Amino acid sequence: MTDSREQTQIDRVAEAWVDTLVAHDPTIGTYIGRTGGGLADFSPEGAAAFADVQRATLAELDAAAPVDAVDAVTRADLAAELRLGLAQHEAGEDLRDLNVIESPLQQIRDIFDLMPTATDADWADIGERLRAIPGALDGYRAALSLGAERGLTPALRQVTEVAAQTRRTAGTPAAPGFFGRLAAGHGAELETAAARAAGAYAEFADYLETELAPRAPEADAFGRERYALASEAFLGAKVDLDETYEWGLDELARMVDEQERIAAEIVGGNRRPGIVAEAIAQLERDESRKLRGTDALRRWMQETSDRAVRELGESQFDIPEEIRALECMIAPTQEGGIYYTGPSDDFTRPGRMWWSVPEGVTEFDTWRELTTVFHEGVPGHHLQIGQAVVNRGTLNEWRRQLAGTSGHAEGWALYAERLMEQLGYLDDPADRLGMLDGQRMRAARVVLDIGVHLGKPHPDGGVWDGDAAFAFMAQHVNMNDGFVRFEVLRYLGWAGQAPSYKVGQRIWEQLRDEAATRAGAGFDVRDFHRTALALGGVRLDTLQLVLRGELGA
Repeated sequence: MTDSREQTQIDRVAEAWVDTLVAHDPTIGTYIGRTGGGLADFSPEGAAAFADVQRATLAELDAAAPVDAVDAVTRADLAAELRLGLAQHEAGEDLRDLNVIESPLQQIRDIFDLMPTATDADWADIGERLRAIPGALDGYRAALSLGAERGLTPALRQVTEVAAQTRRTAGTPAAPGFFGRLAAGHGAELETAAARAAGAYAEFADYLETELAPRAPEADAFGRERYALASEAFLGAKVDLDETYEWGLDELARMVDEQERIAAEIVGGNRRPGIVAEAIAQLERDESRKLRGTDALRRWMQETSDRAVRELGESQFDIPEEIRALECMIAPTQEGGIYYTGPSDDFTRPGRMWWSVPEGVTEFDTWRELTTVFHEGVPGHHLQIGQAVVNRGTLNEWRRQLAGTSGHAEGWALYAERLMEQLGYLDDPADRLGMLDGQRMRAARVVLDIGVHLGKPHPDGGVWDGDAAFAFMAQHVNMNDGFVRFEVLRYLGWAGQAPSYKVGQRIWEQLRDEAATRAGAGFDVRDFHRTALALGGVRLDTLQLVLRGELGA
């Protein structure tokens, strides 16, 4: 931290918590720019030991008195996160932590994308992490097996899909998987470590298929109690799930109506059944809106992002020099999905926007993807997360790098998409239709996610289940079948995360509108953004307390 704010006891507790997190899971260290290899202890004993340090840190935090508004926010936010983490541990969530997108098997593989490769020391760290994989998977297997003994097993659909993913990661002698490709040409020692890592993944796939799958339930639903914990984890706030489901239905209807009006602008004539599909078909035939190949996609992403940074930095936001660099990347995986990774604490690794392009997908439509660049870059994730890293003089390392929730970050990113429409960046009806396509999808996810996991009545009759989710999603997005399938599998296994985008946006917009009402004619939205972003990542309940003047100064 810099001399602009003296470090407090609460800062010291928070920074020690960062060190604790990195010791528990060294991949967190990689994410924030620290060197080294190693992996987390995923075993039941590792989870129990981590719970002990959570309790000890919470006691330290409760005993420390805030000295200023920054402390008040840190104390409230970190304490809430620790209590939630302990509640999840006590509910046995670490014993059934398996899904198609964000569980240990993906976390282990994905962290290698962020590891530097420029020096011998970098490759030594990679070797250390590769050698840690078999042991880490042994611990993970022990956790899942204990969960199965206790009746806490992930759904069968997740187990079988992750087994297939795991086999792809492992590869075969004839077609090396990720680890083999990573180590190829970097010496026999590294190649041996990679081969053992791949073998451990292949053995884990066998375990999933032959031991865990027979004990896995067919039902995808989490149930209300488990879902409430998951929802709070992703939002950083408790919401009325039944009211949110009804709001989601209304919001989805509003998005459909708005999309149909824009579609009529594109194809001409009056609104009619199927007009959105007509507009999309017309746009997909428009060669001027096509990108072919991932090289062309990456170049277009970079040019679009650079323009947004340059222009918004002149007129709408204070964008520090440190975060004016944003790298647009094609991810080495082919699982689908677009995501952002923040800069390291010293900015030696910049913020990055990643596009994981599914196998066989070679064409991309700019009208469909423009809003995504704003979502992942500026004024979306990169501005929000990068700004927190810049604020070294005010925020401790936990606040800069690790605090926050999906609802706060993804809610802001959806808010940013709408902001870009208001600023004129989506004046082209085609680009607006693309934005609305995304907004409609996010509204549909609120309905689908809560509907399936709480067993709500389906809007077309009957009761939600996993099978109904695929048809519902296909009805509300204009994406290929592979995208729809991956997305729904993600919602079924990662409950509560998908609604956090739209619910987070709802809370951000409510807070802005409340601030405008309080300020009246003197309201300046730039001041609202500056104040909110200066907090760094926080839970949404913390954000609401601060911006309503109920926490801090």
